[in-house]
Amino acid sequence: MLHGAYAGDITPQEAWDLLARDARAHLIDVRTQAEWAYVGIPDISSLGKQPLFVPWQLFPTMQMNPEFAHQVASSGVESDAPLIFICRSGQRSRLAAITMTAHGFTTCYNVGTGFEGTHDPARHRGTVSGWKVDQLPWVQG
Repeated sequence: MLHGAYAGDITPQEAWDLLARDARAHLIDVRTQAEWAYVGIPDISSLGKQPLFVPWQLFPTMQMNPEFAHQVASSGVESDAPLIFICRSGQRSRLAAITMTAHGFTTCYNVGTGFEGTHDPARHRGTVSGWKVDQLPWVQG
């Protein structure tokens, strides 16, 4: 299990606000290629930015991406830039934020409710919390 400090959990709106006010801030979507294609992705183009897409797990086996830290580090993001990690519900992205903090990146945030949020009483996502529910821009592939 991974341990370590990271900058903390933020809401989708706080992530949007940070991306809007800090030109150095990056949104890193750690979901799988299938999720990006079929569920949708955050649309930060109105901020003059695009998310970085680096899967935490590899589809379809869902094994841990052994190149994750290297792929993020080699993407051109600066080690002291705010990095905001997002996944479906905030679990994988929390681990990603912890991992990148352990690799020397100083300001790693986790979107705590993720892109689709937690389950509702019927065990569906996308109705209680998350980027979509907060009505932040997104597109579907």
